[in-house]
Amino acid sequence: MPRTELNAWLLMLGSAIAGAITTVLITGCHTSVALAVAPDVAGAESSDSVKEFVKPEEILSSGEEWPQWGGTRVRNNVPNVSNLPDTWNIGKFDRRTGEWDGSKAENIRWFADLGSQTYGNPVVAGGKVFVGTNNGAGYLKRYPSQVDLGCLLAFDQSNGDFLWQHSSEKLITGRVHDWPLQGICCAPLVEGERLWFVTSRGEVRCLDTEGFHDGEDDGTVKNEPARIGDLMNTGEGSTYEDSLTSLNRGEFSDALLGVLKEGGSEAGDDVQITTLAENKSWKAIGTFDGVKRELSIKQMGPRIAIFKSLGVEDKKEADVIWIFNMMDELGVSQHNMCSCSVTSYGDLLFVNTSNGLDESHINLPAPEAPSFICMDKNTGEVLWTDQSPGTNILHGQWSSPSIEVLGGVPQVLFCGGDGILYSFKADRGQNGNPELLWQFDCNPKTSKWVLGGEGTRNNLIATPVAYEGRVYIAVGQDPEHGEGEGHLWCIDPTKRGDVSPQLAVKLEGDKRSPIPHKRIQAVEPEKGEAAVDNPNSAVIWHYTLADQNDDGEIDFEEEMHRSCGTVAIKDDVLYVADFSGLVHCLDAKGTPDGMPIVHFTYDMFAQSWGSPLIADGKVYIGDEDGDVSVFEFGAENNEPLEEINMGSSVYSTPVAADETIFISTKDKLFAIGLP
Repeated sequence: MPRTELNAWLLMLGSAIAGAITTVLITGCHTSVALAVAPDVAGAESSDSVKEFVKPEEILSSGEEWPQWGGTRVRNNVPNVSNLPDTWNIGKFDRRTGEWDGSKAENIRWFADLGSQTYGNPVVAGGKVFVGTNNGAGYLKRYPSQVDLGCLLAFDQSNGDFLWQHSSEKLITGRVHDWPLQGICCAPLVEGERLWFVTSRGEVRCLDTEGFHDGEDDGTVKNEPARIGDLMNTGEGSTYEDSLTSLNRGEFSDALLGVLKEGGSEAGDDVQITTLAENKSWKAIGTFDGVKRELSIKQMGPRIAIFKSLGVEDKKEADVIWIFNMMDELGVSQHNMCSCSVTSYGDLLFVNTSNGLDESHINLPAPEAPSFICMDKNTGEVLWTDQSPGTNILHGQWSSPSIEVLGGVPQVLFCGGDGILYSFKADRGQNGNPELLWQFDCNPKTSKWVLGGEGTRNNLIATPVAYEGRVYIAVGQDPEHGEGEGHLWCIDPTKRGDVSPQLAVKLEGDKRSPIPHKRIQAVEPEKGEAAVDNPNSAVIWHYTLADQNDDGEIDFEEEMHRSCGTVAIKDDVLYVADFSGLVHCLDAKGTPDGMPIVHFTYDMFAQSWGSPLIADGKVYIGDEDGDVSVFEFGAENNEPLEEINMGSSVYSTPVAADETIFISTKDKLFAIGLP
């Protein structure tokens, strides 16, 4: 019998016994373990890792950096930053030429061009700003802006100068795995001179934050091949055939010389070409754009492709330390893209694989592939994998993990594609498997999944947040599915087993038999099934609607709708934005009898994809219309101080570091601060 079913049986047969056992196991669980204990708990092996186990609030006490999504592994977007502006003006941009008129700009320190669509959140560390986007800016000559890529860009934090770019070419399978123009949608993790992120191609990559600017090619990945350009066989004239003939003779055709020049590798006079396989492959050795190189040239289907090997001369390129391809190594089939913002605990790196459905939105191509993995962040070795959502994945899995010591145990929280929040012990596992601590179904058991978002069963797009011994998570769906019913949960993470609000059972007379979780609808009443209260429920409070004006009716503004956003909490005041554009402000603790306390809701009149930033006594939240609403922090402040337009949609979340707000809009990155 599966563990969850066994737990349900135990609860029904004798919840008092189970409760007594649980109490013994978790006595004193609301206090954090001492720092000296943490490395042993997590299985860290090197002294260099110990510093990673300091409490998140201590990591960012200076307010100088914001090194991962949510700032720390607990993902609460509340940096210790001061001297932030509550108003600014971005000036004007000519939509045709892109020229900036800064005559009326206010509090803009710098801006940098991003791609044409940007969903990645900025990360600030080591004097640099990193952000995921597409290739609309065309920073590299070898990849003009019309070439679709996933790009991770690095900028100088002080002035916005472009430093380097990591380029992920699109998968040939297209939108089912790597949606056009979406770019890199995750935020990287930065520790020291190392950076980890997930590409749109389903790879976990570790990079050197310095790129090749330090004059070193670090890591195990050496001389990584990089495409300079292609000569396509258009079928018009004989340029393509002439180029093959020229290569076989040991020469570049004029057409191929043009490809080299456009790709930033103009050939010198000393180039020698050797045929490796006639009409198939060649190598060229000589000077290209002033650098001695060996190029690889290949006939690939309807094109002749030219590649160089990246090295210390390529200052605008990323220096890759190691690569782990989840599609090749684990059989993962991500839906549309991978977009997990990874996090770490000591030497451990935690990743949601984004395994999901195919283009039919019905079939799961890789039901045996893992949904969650733990890796050694130094080597890329996979330590354990887990496939708990199994065949119950509703759509895709695009959330990111969080980690906190809860009840004296380091817990990594993963959002499953089945709408269930899973907690595992944040350690190296045993025999390739993690220890499951608890699981919480964030959907009502009678809710139903309907293609296209018409149903009431939801995914988990947001990231779970840990705050003062509790866990907070909102439900949502792919933004293309539109608005719908939402839920916000406050969860006790010290319980064990199935801690969902309800259990699914089959009714047969007086007998109640637990039933396995089902993808479309967990409980179908017409089949004699029922949802019964779970005596082991971890619900502290649950918010889906609240009659704030006590008129006996529920207005649009009094409902929690689907959300892509993650909560932010400070001094027990919680903010979250839903996809319908409502900013909800609640008491993080709730009432003693388990009810939510809603301070206010505010309608931004535009859909919101991002999450709030709480910093310097203010709250910042963006929307699809390109407005950033700035509130004075506090439960009584239900109207924004300012609504500032950023010129294009703000799909990301504002972050703050070093007395500066960083906001990535659809096509630009802004650094905003007082003079």
